[in-house]
Amino acid sequence: MRLQAASPLEMQRLTRFLPCWRRPPAAGVPAKNVGFRKVASGVSSLGSASPRSLNIFDRDLKRKQKNWAARQPERIKFDYLKEEVGSRIADRVYDIARDFPLALDVGCGRGYIAQHLNKETVGKFFQTDIAENALKNALEMEIPTVSVLADEEFLPFRENTFDLVVSSLSLHWVNDLPRALEQIRYVLKPDGVLIGAVFGGDTLYELRCSLQLAETEREGGFSPHVSPFTAVNDLGHLLGRAGFNTLTVGWVRVTVLGIEKPSCTETRCWRLQQCTEKCTEMRMVLYLPPIKSIT
Repeated sequence: MRLQAASPLEMQRLTRFLPCWRRPPAAGVPAKNVGFRKVASGVSSLGSASPRSLNIFDRDLKRKQKNWAARQPERIKFDYLKEEVGSRIADRVYDIARDFPLALDVGCGRGYIAQHLNKETVGKFFQTDIAENALKNALEMEIPTVSVLADEEFLPFRENTFDLVVSSLSLHWVNDLPRALEQIRYVLKPDGVLIGAVFGGDTLYELRCSLQLAETEREGGFSPHVSPFTAVNDLGHLLGRAGFNTLTVGWVRVTVLGIEKPSCTETRCWRLQQCTEKCTEMRMVLYLPPIKSIT
């Protein structure tokens, strides 16, 4: 198994990609003549849920959140980050001097990678997501595409199926990342390629610090308001443990500036909600109340 690039990316750290030619993106309109397959029960080829997994995220809430965002009339206005990362992943696909008869996008959203690929490079493209509305409102694409309603944590495909697996800004929401990577390795052919990007450890660093300082001052303690992310150093280890080799891991910082009230925390959180990146962590408030002295 050869891994061409498995790249952590942070919000404001995105995976570094080499510049190369790519096709211009297609029009951002719902795709036509695209196959759609509904998987009622996403059962992993590797078996049932792993006992080692810890449910950090509410996957059902994440599905509802993505379905809600896909129904919004101005959803295209908030896809700029996912569009950019999707195009960069497509650039890396074009960097590889080979064709991919069968490819898979894990957590595709509205098809941010597929719209940048062509038929000369990818023969047939499968894309999976937990949100049915996102698949129904997929962007126009050139290559034959089959949309599969399935959870990223349970890929319903056979062993050694795909020549290429891509994933953009999705795997940071899974509860068991090591097992998710093992499943991707399972469905890849022995000479298959994985190219991916996820938010990394310093994501929303400024926002986290601001919330912690404000809550500590007001409440005497703080609780997490931002979901946990995988550190850059840990991702390479997880990929190696999953069976990948020839690893390339890197990061780059990208700053996204707000148009309206860039210093307003409420505006930032609203934009995260529209981008389907609002926190869905299953947690309790853990801070202690301030200690009052007794005189």
